[in-house]
Amino acid sequence: MSNKVYDNRELSWLKFNERVLEEAQDNSTPLLERLLFQSIFASNLDEFFRVRVGSLYDSSLVDDDRKDNKSKMRPSEQLTAIFERVRELMPIKDKTFQVISKELELKSIYHKSVKNLNEKEKEFLEAYYAYEIKPFLNAFIIDKRHPFPFLANQSIYVAAKLSSKSEALLGIVGCSEKFQRVVFLPSDDEISYVLAEDVILYYADKAFSGYKVEEKALMRVTRNADIDVDESFDSELDFRQNMSALINKRKRLCPVRLQLSKQLSDIILNELLSRLELSSKQVFVEKTPLDFSYVFSVFDKAKDKKELFFNKLEPQPSMMIDPDKPMIEQIDNKDLLLHYPYESIKPFIRLLDEAAKDESVVSIKMTLYRVAKNSKVIKALCTAAENGKEVLVLVELRARFDEENNIGWSKLLEEAGCHVMYGPQGLKVHSKLCLITRKIGRDVKYTVQVGTGNYNEKTAGLYTDLCLMTANKDIAADACEVFRTLSMGELVESSGALLVAPHCLQNKVVEMMDNEISIAKAGGEGYVAAKLNSLTDKVLIDKIIECSQAGVKVDLIIRGISCLVASVPGVTDNVHIRSIVGRYLEHARIYIFGTGIRKKVYISSADYMTRNTTRRVEVAAPIYSEEVKKRVLDIFEIQLQDNVKARIMQSDGKYVRAERSDILIDAQSRFFAEAYANAPKPVAEPSKSRNEKKGFFSWLKRLFSKKDS
Repeated sequence: MSNKVYDNRELSWLKFNERVLEEAQDNSTPLLERLLFQSIFASNLDEFFRVRVGSLYDSSLVDDDRKDNKSKMRPSEQLTAIFERVRELMPIKDKTFQVISKELELKSIYHKSVKNLNEKEKEFLEAYYAYEIKPFLNAFIIDKRHPFPFLANQSIYVAAKLSSKSEALLGIVGCSEKFQRVVFLPSDDEISYVLAEDVILYYADKAFSGYKVEEKALMRVTRNADIDVDESFDSELDFRQNMSALINKRKRLCPVRLQLSKQLSDIILNELLSRLELSSKQVFVEKTPLDFSYVFSVFDKAKDKKELFFNKLEPQPSMMIDPDKPMIEQIDNKDLLLHYPYESIKPFIRLLDEAAKDESVVSIKMTLYRVAKNSKVIKALCTAAENGKEVLVLVELRARFDEENNIGWSKLLEEAGCHVMYGPQGLKVHSKLCLITRKIGRDVKYTVQVGTGNYNEKTAGLYTDLCLMTANKDIAADACEVFRTLSMGELVESSGALLVAPHCLQNKVVEMMDNEISIAKAGGEGYVAAKLNSLTDKVLIDKIIECSQAGVKVDLIIRGISCLVASVPGVTDNVHIRSIVGRYLEHARIYIFGTGIRKKVYISSADYMTRNTTRRVEVAAPIYSEEVKKRVLDIFEIQLQDNVKARIMQSDGKYVRAERSDILIDAQSRFFAEAYANAPKPVAEPSKSRNEKKGFFSWLKRLFSKKDS
C-alpha cells in the first residue's frame, strides 16, 4: 500500500491545531473569543510537546530503528518533521496575534509594550516594579560557584548576557512566581495592560546591579511529561503511592522545547542549549507572549463588553425527560438520550441522587476518569455509601494531568465508605459506564448509563457528548460482566450487546465492516460511518480502505488526528473525511454500519485508535430504541451537512473549508437552537459571579486539549 494514503499521527495532529488557529482568524467569531482560540492553540502545543514530542524523544534514544507502522518514519525523523512544521506555524501564529491585537485596540483594549508607554504610565510602572516586583525577584548569575538553576516546566524567565570588568556571564531571573501576571495601567476610559515578564525584562539591569546587560530575552522551557506508569512501578508502594511519586518525578523530566522572545547571540544561546541539553532545532523564537494563560484576566476585565464574546447559551432540559417523574421509572419505560452541551446533565445527576436514596437500590457501580472540581457525581456516590448502598468505583489514577485530582477523589470516596479500585495493570479504564442494581421482591432490575464523555458537569457544558440511559437486559448483563471482571483484575473475553475493549471491540467493528464489504460485493449498498476524535488504528484503517475498494461508502467525521487520507484515487475513492472545529469541542463517538432497516448504531467512549481499541477498557453501546437511534442519526447527518465550521480533507491530506451554499448550516448552532425550541421550560442564562466566570474560561481553555482523546 502506498504511503500516500497514510498520514503520520503527529503531523496530522498539527493540522488539527492549525484548524484551531484558523478559528482565531475567523472574523465572524467575536474578538475576545478569537483571542481564546489563539490561547487554546498555544496550550495545545504545550501539551503536544510534553506528551507526544516527549514520547518520541524517549523512543529516539531507546529504539530509533522502530518505525511508525503507517508513515514508516523513525522517531528521530518524526521529531525533525514536527520541529519543521511547528516552525512554519509560528509566523502564522504571530501574525494572527498581531491582527487580533490591532482590532482590540479599536475596542479600547491595549496590550502595551513597556518601552512605548507614556510618561504617566512609565511613572506608575516604575513604582509598581519597585514595590510589587523587585523585592520578590530571584536573580541568578551562572559561574563556577553558582550552578545553573532548575527551570520549572512552562515557567517564564529572563535570560541575560552580563558583562563586568573581568568576565561575561549568563544571568537568569524568574518571572512566574509570586507576581500578578497582568499589570493593568491606570485609565478611566480604556483597558491597558502590560505583562509582568515584560516589566522584569525591561528592568533587567536593576536585577543585575553591578553588571552591564548586553542582551536579554524571555525564555520558557517545556519539559517531557511522558512516564510509563507500569515500568516505573515500585512494588514496595501501593498504586496510589506510586502515582504520587511519579507525579513528582514528572516535574523534573528533561526539556523538549525552548521558547524565546527574541533571537539571542550564539554565545548565550549555545550556553543555554548546553545546560538544557537541547539542540537548535528545539528552539522557537516567537513574537507573541510565550504563555497565553494571561488572557483570562483580560476577559474578566472586559466582561462588560458583551459584543466581544459569544452570546451565553445554557444547556436546556431534555424533551425526552419528564421533570416530575423519577428517573429510574422513566428509564424503565424507555431508553433516554442526553446530548451535551445542548441538553443539561442534570437528569443524570438526578438519577444518581435518586438512586442514593432509593430503598430498592442495592448497589451503584461506576468508572470515573475525570470529574469536575466540585463534583456532584462524587457527592451522590458518597451519599449512597453513607445510606448503606454498595458503591463500587473504579477511579483511573492514570488520567494524564488529572492524577493528583483523582488521587484526592479516591481518598474521599474511600472515607465515605465506597469500595475503590484502580483497574488492571497496563490498561487504563476509559469507559464511561454506570450500573444501578435494584432488588424488588424477588426480582433484580438494572439501570445502565453509557456515555461518550466524562462524568463532569463542567465539561458537559463545553464538550459535545452523548449519554444513553437504558434498562435493556442484554446491555445490563454485559455491564455486570464488565464490573465483575474489573473487580477480579480480569478482562471481558466475550460480550453480547456491548462492544468492550480490549478483546471485544476492534474485532467486532471489523466483523461489521466485513459484512458491509460482502453486501457491496454482492451488488448491495454497503455503508460505514463514524464520528471520532481520532483515527490511528491501522487494523481499522486498512479495513476502511478495503471497504472503499469494495464499493462501500464511508463517511467519517474526525475532529483531530486522521492517519488515513481520504479520496486517494484507486484506494480511498469512497472515503469522505471532514473535521468540525467550532465553539464547542466535538467529543462524541458514534459508529454506524449498514443502511435502512439493518442499520446498526453505537455510541462509545473509544476512538478508532490502537490505544483505545486494544490497550484500554472501553465500552460501545448499541442503540436499540428507534426514537433514540433516529436522534443519533440526525445528529450525524446534520454534521455531514455543516458548511460553516466543517473542513473537508483533500486527497493530499490537506483540509479546506466546506463549500458554502445559500443555506448556511452550523451544526452546533442548530443543535442549540433546537434544544431551546424543544425544551419543556427553557432555561435562561443564570447570573455568574466573577469567580464562576473565571472557572468557565479556565475550562474553556482546556476545550481543545487532548486530555481525553
